[in-house]
Parts: sequence; C-alpha cells; structure tokens
Amino acid sequence: MGLSPHGVRQAAALAEYVHRKPLDVLYASPMKRARQTLAPLLLNGTPAPVILPELREIDFGDWTGLNWDEVQKKFGVSPFTWLEQLECAGIAKAECAETLRARIEPCLRKILNDHAGQQVAIVCHGGVIRVLLAVLFEWPLSRMGAFEIDYASVTQVALFPDGPRFQLVNFAPWRETVR
Repeated sequence: MGLSPHGVRQAAALAEYVHRKPLDVLYASPMKRARQTLAPLLLNGTPAPVILPELREIDFGDWTGLNWDEVQKKFGVSPFTWLEQLECAGIAKAECAETLRARIEPCLRKILNDHAGQQVAIVCHGGVIRVLLAVLFEWPLSRMGAFEIDYASVTQVALFPDGPRFQLVNFAPWRETVR
C-alpha cells in the first residue's frame, strides 16, 4: 500500500525536519510506504539508504488489509490489543512477538555495532519501531502500546554507557502544518 496524498505531505514535512539533523547513515524497510517516505529525504544530501528486509512491517496474518472495525467484527477481538495478541500468538498466520523479535533484534544489534557513536536513522513502521524500543529498553513488547507512533514521526534515542534515553518520542513535524 502506498502513501496517500496526506502521507506524501507528511513525508515532505518530515524530510524538512530531518534535513536539519546531521546523519551518518540511513537504514530503511524495503516496503513501498517506507521508500515513498524516503523520497523527499534523499533530495538534499542525506546518505543513500541501506535497505534491510528485516525492517519490513509486521506480518499481521489474517488481520492483514483489515481496518480496526473489520478486525473487531470478523474476529471478535479488540484490534487495540494487537501487541498482546502478537505476544501470545493470538492472530492466526501472523508473526508472533518471539519471531518478530528474532527477526529485528539481530538487525538492530548489527546497526548499533557497525555505527557506534554515529547518528543513525531508521525509516520503518510503527510496529517495528515498537520492537526496536522494546529491545533497546529491555521491555516486553506488550508494554509498547503505551507509546503513540504516528505516521512520519520521529522517535529519537541516545545511547549512553548506563543505558538508552529518549530524546524525542513520536514527534510529528507535520502535525502543525499538514492537514
């Protein structure tokens, strides 16, 4: 699924914000929405992205392509419990939290190891961002529902010897300008 016209405007606002930040390296999901979000970022000297298949969105199995109301109606479960459902393999044919973490954690560890002390950006999806945060902060995935992750938003984490610290959470540079 591609970006809507609204999503294209959000991506442009995100790019304008990110261009003010020095980046050493950029990683991205191979999925269409992520590549479309990247397009305006690449216009002003941002490093070419390293595309990693491990950063693709979560496979929602039988929920794929359904909106929240359709999930509720078809499966009788609140879609707002999706993190808990993934953690207990409660969505048929979907990735469970264990499989998801096994896909994403080695990817994150390699990025961190290869770019210690550098400014790294990862363009991916809300579910993947939640897994990345769960790994960094050593929290269960089900707790990541406490964080709102909007489209074209920035979540920034700084790594220190005593552990990671949030710098920004779900900052959406388009929020005041794109309607």
